[in-house]
Amino acid sequence: MHAPDPDSLDLLVIGGGNAALCAALTAREAGASVLLLEAAPQAWRGGNSMHTRNLRCMHDAPQDVLTGAYPEEEFWQDLLKVTGGLTDEHLARLAIRESARCRGWMQRHGVRFQPSLSGTLHLSRTNAFFMGGGKALVNAYYRSAAALGVQIRYDTPVARLELDGNRFVAAHTAAGARIAARACVVASGGFESNLDWLREAWGTNERGEQPVDNFRIRGTRFNQGVLLKDLLAQGADRIGDPTQAHMVAIDARAPLYDGGIVTRVDCVSLGIMVNRDGLRFYDEGEDFWPKRYAIWGRLVALQPGQVGHSIIDAKAVGRFMPPVFPGARADTLPALARQLGLPEAAFLRTVADYNTACRVGHFDHAVLDDCHTEGLVPAKTHWARPIDTPPFHGYTLRPGVTFTYLGVRVDDRAAVHFGGRPSDNLYAAGEVMAGNVLGKGYTAGVGMTIGTVFGRIAGASAAAAAACGRSPAREAHRAAA
Repeated sequence: MHAPDPDSLDLLVIGGGNAALCAALTAREAGASVLLLEAAPQAWRGGNSMHTRNLRCMHDAPQDVLTGAYPEEEFWQDLLKVTGGLTDEHLARLAIRESARCRGWMQRHGVRFQPSLSGTLHLSRTNAFFMGGGKALVNAYYRSAAALGVQIRYDTPVARLELDGNRFVAAHTAAGARIAARACVVASGGFESNLDWLREAWGTNERGEQPVDNFRIRGTRFNQGVLLKDLLAQGADRIGDPTQAHMVAIDARAPLYDGGIVTRVDCVSLGIMVNRDGLRFYDEGEDFWPKRYAIWGRLVALQPGQVGHSIIDAKAVGRFMPPVFPGARADTLPALARQLGLPEAAFLRTVADYNTACRVGHFDHAVLDDCHTEGLVPAKTHWARPIDTPPFHGYTLRPGVTFTYLGVRVDDRAAVHFGGRPSDNLYAAGEVMAGNVLGKGYTAGVGMTIGTVFGRIAGASAAAAAACGRSPAREAHRAAA
């Protein structure tokens, strides 16, 4: 296939997920000609976005599918807490404020929302759920893009960018094509699917293990980090720690790639988590699950063998979304230990110590209740009830990487920075720049917030840059065409 005429192409968008589509749609609405390159075949289009469910968004009053209010300051404090301050406040607050203006635009492009259902992590106030999930969102955006005249090519990975200083000139595809454009948005994801890069980042631990050998990748296999590596090698300013990621403890039986949200196990806060030695290692009741579920992947990654076991009893059943795979089930704790391959004596001692330390008040999983432990390290600060009611259940978990936080530094126009200076025609959106907002930690739905907001910003910025780059001769040519 011939490359587009560089005199006619305003914007090249590299990537095929939420951020890329938001950029392409926004730029096309502004009058720019747009070509979108998706590395995946059409059947696998959409990157990690196809595995998503919702968008975290600020709102000052109840809306159609959102209860109560979720003002800017509360959203900011939630983000500040999970990141431990490793965030650019200016860019984070920009994402928060703009999230309040996203949903109307999304609906105009065919996205539909639904109320949160029972078992969806207490998110009815803070997160708007996509009807049909992320796959439906991606499909709606692709339909709208095609209707608006966005050119789309599948099976087209980009190998490198051609830059002149900090200006974008052209993209070179893996098949050898050179595609020039007046501006470019890179929205090609993180490097989470590149196992060699992950191994390089995580290295070998003090036990002589390579933790990455036991990781699973929750999302797309196509996020290899090729353009992220290329940009950093060409002098783009780097942000983020390559070992930090949205990482969830997921069912150990999950596939290596594309397990998606169904592999997550949501009962951790209702019981205890033990490592392969039968020992607890963190507070299971520290905060609401939407604010803490994404710390457990890293916690498990730091345990021996990168494995954890979530243990509950019959009292917890029905209080969380059932996992796609059934867990171990036994009528006695010794039998459960044997099923899970845990050292029986150590496990029974852990459960007994926990049960003795429980101080049960009024149990309420919808609030930070007064059920806690005393004299136990680590403590369980909420929802602590003895594990004493058979049958007992156990789920074996591994680290599941969703997306990595190493990225390129951007500003509030989504411009990629080189040596502290912004490019005037190269922009980034989505996971490739999410580390500007997420230095560590995660809270449910914020990845889609970042991708949607910065995708739209990048698209608008790129369309404006392309308009400035049109020469009178080229404009005459466009008009004649």
